[in-house]
Amino acid sequence: MNNYYRLMNNLEELNLKQFRTYLDQYLERITLGQINIIDALYELTEQEMDLKRQRIISACVKTANFPFLKTLEDFDFNFQPSINKDQIFNFRYLQFIERNENILFIGPPGVGKTHLATSIGIEAAKQSYSTYFINCHDLLLQLKRAHLENRLENRLKFFTRYKVLIIDEVGYLPLDVEAANLLFQLITKRYEKKSTIITTNKPLSKWAEIFGDVVIANAILDRLLHHSHVINITGRSYRIKDKIQNIELSKK
Repeated sequence: MNNYYRLMNNLEELNLKQFRTYLDQYLERITLGQINIIDALYELTEQEMDLKRQRIISACVKTANFPFLKTLEDFDFNFQPSINKDQIFNFRYLQFIERNENILFIGPPGVGKTHLATSIGIEAAKQSYSTYFINCHDLLLQLKRAHLENRLENRLKFFTRYKVLIIDEVGYLPLDVEAANLLFQLITKRYEKKSTIITTNKPLSKWAEIFGDVVIANAILDRLLHHSHVINITGRSYRIKDKIQNIELSKK
């Protein structure tokens, strides 16, 4: 067995799949004088590192529990002109995380709140910031169960540890006193330490109705809004966009 085959075996043993796959192409380019050996080795290792980075990103995104994988580029800003596109794209630089700031997306169902929150979360996960997405109802069910099983503190620590926590659909269902208090505890633990992204269909002035208690609602809002970006979306629902277009076309 000559050294070429030994090299290929070593690359397989080291799990350098990209290096092994493209080695012959680069050897041919070296022979033809199209590239020198240093540049060839550099490009081969770059391809290997790119693959490794993609694997890390995929693992982070999977761990984050996102409901779907959509980017900011996938969002139709023309359909929602009430949104400041530059402001949203600025979030991808993730400075809000370094400043422990929150983001609140407020608007009726279907206007893209979850899409935007998820897209920003994906940007954070790509940069290796610990990120987690959860529906508000599911979050509170977990906290209530943990409370019954005398492990509430551990569960609160679990949700507190993430640099970015996305709580989706706050206000879609009314909360009882226990749920409101549990959410207050979590928001308090994250206050000025981590970033929280909220989506809600209720104007902030209506949050007392969600929590059934003005004091708790104000206490939660006080902590969320102190260092925050509030995005109000007033457009139409994406979910009925195609149906509306079909109806309009059928009238012509």
